[in-house]
Amino acid sequence: QVQLVVSGGGLVQPGGSLRLSCAASGSIFSVSTMAWYRQAPGKPRELAAAITSGGRTNFADSVKGRFTISRDNAKNTVYLQMNSLKPEDTAVYYCNLLWLIDNYWSQGTQVTVSS
Repeated sequence: QVQLVVSGGGLVQPGGSLRLSCAASGSIFSVSTMAWYRQAPGKPRELAAAITSGGRTNFADSVKGRFTISRDNAKNTVYLQMNSLKPEDTAVYYCNLLWLIDNYWSQGTQVTVSS
């Protein structure tokens, strides 16, 4: 069983930065695809960024050039660096681990971008 624990959400002004972290338990982290999803009020959950076990990354068009995803396999941790934040980035962010057909979710962390 995998547990994902996220940290780093909060309130930030437009143009500011935040870094989210997601620490995974278990032994499959290094061979898993890790992703960050987000869900804004009244909207479906959407993929923000993903990184494969080989380090290949993928980003939603809305965050390209502003968000960076990285992983530290020694720490079983994935990060989402969010820069130039906009009010439309306000959402609950979730960490996801995908390995073969197994899919795990973290609890959400609120990110609010507001002046």
